[in-house]
Amino acid sequence: MRIVVTFDTPYGGWDHPDHERQMATEVAAWTHDEPEMEYQVADALRERGHEVTLLGVQDDLQYLVRCLDEIRPDLVFNAVESFHGNPGLEYMVPGMLEAEGHRYTGSPPLALLISRNKAMSKKVLAYHGIRVPGFVTFRPGETRAVPDTLRFPLIVKPLLSDASAGIAQASVVQDETALTERVAMIHQRFDQPAIAEEFVQGRELYASVIGNGDALHILPITEMVFDKRRNRPEERIATRSAKWDEDYRGRKGIRNVFARPLARAVRERLAAICRTAVRALWLRDYARLDVRLAPDGELWVLEANANPFISYGHDMANAAEKAGMDYYQFIQRLADEAVARYGRA
Repeated sequence: MRIVVTFDTPYGGWDHPDHERQMATEVAAWTHDEPEMEYQVADALRERGHEVTLLGVQDDLQYLVRCLDEIRPDLVFNAVESFHGNPGLEYMVPGMLEAEGHRYTGSPPLALLISRNKAMSKKVLAYHGIRVPGFVTFRPGETRAVPDTLRFPLIVKPLLSDASAGIAQASVVQDETALTERVAMIHQRFDQPAIAEEFVQGRELYASVIGNGDALHILPITEMVFDKRRNRPEERIATRSAKWDEDYRGRKGIRNVFARPLARAVRERLAAICRTAVRALWLRDYARLDVRLAPDGELWVLEANANPFISYGHDMANAAEKAGMDYYQFIQRLADEAVARYGRA
């Protein structure tokens, strides 16, 4: 196929040849430093025999419109994670792709908008019978009392951010004073609303899903595990450092592994939750759910990610490999799911 890989880029004014050179440089140094996700995707698609063009976008959708009109690709592999440097605007590119009639991978704008808004997605999931933590939101400049139904400790997050941005050990608050201070910090630093949700103790599980409709493939579950000697229960959260800082992970004994054995009833319930969430949130082709398994066996959905990280060596790619797909096959599978979906339309 003729495939365009589109992505957000820090390199203003770069066209395909510029990205081609950068990709060659980063892929050649892969053993020492991880290439950007879009270059990994493009390299995998090329290895599978496709004709690949790299189109980076910063703040000019018309550039994409013109390029795609010239190329007329069979498929656009959408690896965009932000627009204008704002992750909350990641829906802009698939919105343009919809408007221009291009076939593309991944979730549509509606799913990206709903799943990014942690309050909205929780309401939708709760309506469909999925357990989510109780929560309250705080808009900038808004004074709001915590409902009596919410119990401390709470964990405070930016409402619209992903990749654990704004989440640290100080995010878990024990009283109103700490809550007020953390909410103010979110407002000031991230210029967006804050959400405070009940802190659920338990195991941190990640359920990755590939497919559409009734043909969903739930990949082997991965888990973030914490050394209990170095992390108190309220410290066992997926902070930004716990996800991305290898030195910190080493000091605190944090690892991402395939989940330890789960009871059959838990596995069946988790599979049902995945299927319900994919349909309820209009997720497409691939997605990931972040779930807490509480000590009493209850499953709580913390977040749904309509645009998960798919780089080699990370949770979703590792789960795909465990399921029998090497990285090239994994990326090909995502493209195949999109093509098949358009074929059914």
